[in-house]
Amino acid sequence: MKSRFLTFFSVVAVVLVISCTKSGNDTNSLYIPTSADVTANATLPELQQGRALYVDNCGQCHGLYSPDNYTSSQWSGIISSMAPKTGMSSSEILLVKKYVTRGK
Repeated sequence: MKSRFLTFFSVVAVVLVISCTKSGNDTNSLYIPTSADVTANATLPELQQGRALYVDNCGQCHGLYSPDNYTSSQWSGIISSMAPKTGMSSSEILLVKKYVTRGK
């Protein structure tokens, strides 16, 4: 009985480590904000901070998606569902949202 528990616990631990290990996320497909990306809703520093937060937080458990892969409304839904899992503050979440929606 004890050996089954240890085996089960070991398998669960390995699965958790593998599922939340950064797997060499490729950031090449992610745009790097420039002054041309500034909007009425997003400054250049906000977009840059949002990108850094996106890479550092979202990339911890899964691959990073190009902001162009989804519409602004789709990103809003994705962020709403994923944000509670990140431990980011509401202001940090807003910066990520500004980045992935290109300030819309």
